[in-house]
Amino acid sequence: MLRPVLLGVCAAFFFAVTFVLNRSMELSGGSWIWSASLRYILMVPFLLVIVLARKNFQALWAEMKKHPAGWLLWSFTGFVLFYAPLCFSAAYAPGWLVAGTWQITILSGSLLAPFFFKTVETPKGLLKIREPIPFRGLRWSLVILLGVLMMQLEQAGRISFREMMLGVLPVIVATFAYPLGNRKMMELCEGRLDTFQRVLGMTLASLPFWFILSLYGLKASGPPSGNQIVQSGVVAVFSGVIATVLFFRATDLVRGDMQKLSLVEATQSLEVLFALFGEMAILPVAAPSLLSWFGIITVAAGMVLHSLMSRKPVAPAAWKMKKSEISG
Repeated sequence: MLRPVLLGVCAAFFFAVTFVLNRSMELSGGSWIWSASLRYILMVPFLLVIVLARKNFQALWAEMKKHPAGWLLWSFTGFVLFYAPLCFSAAYAPGWLVAGTWQITILSGSLLAPFFFKTVETPKGLLKIREPIPFRGLRWSLVILLGVLMMQLEQAGRISFREMMLGVLPVIVATFAYPLGNRKMMELCEGRLDTFQRVLGMTLASLPFWFILSLYGLKASGPPSGNQIVQSGVVAVFSGVIATVLFFRATDLVRGDMQKLSLVEATQSLEVLFALFGEMAILPVAAPSLLSWFGIITVAAGMVLHSLMSRKPVAPAAWKMKKSEISG
């Protein structure tokens, strides 16, 4: 279990680049539309070279042709409905608030469990049942979220209600879209593709939506500046390629186990720490208050408790079902 967690932590570090640079681009006058679309457009050549070098593109293309509607739907959900709202929020709220609100994904990922099924062995034979919400891990996710809220409490009083709504509500949409799209694509692929293939496939499938958004951005705010293209390129490599591949690899290692999957997704709570330190380094952001430091300690403690609890064995879900559920 240590390897998926470490991969998740590394992914959180590279994902934090998104929040810092998106805010930086907004402060320099760049449009959120280009911040969103350029990241995925610029990801394509990097991922394409990797997949072609591994001679895996034909297998990916064959898989995408089997379920084109599924690839379009879940790529739109996992990439477009995830990243466009994050970039939109960066136009109205500082990076620390966006990163802090994003940690709701810790809860969102757990609450999505009933949307998925697993096959279990029962006295009546194999049966598909809904995944239960992992309440045991959810308790420690709430501890992590409490730490995040403590970190943001003082800063949140410095922004207007409008900034709060426009900077928070779109992120809440993203917190559900990202794990839902990721898990549904894992379910669709059933382990037939590696992480690089899956990320490239989802990126290619989401391109039509990014091109449409780019056309709107061209009309609404004109072409992107050279500085925004460069920063979007950095985000594409660090967050879009490196972080996404690391995170998808971590979730691949624990797919089928909602308890461990929730733990891997909980590692993303560290993004707020990395984003905070990143903003302090390159943007005019005040140092954390004493309350914020208590929040940091709470997040770390929640991560440790979540990790320890996830190692305890769980009784098979099949034997927890009612007789009517088994026979029905």
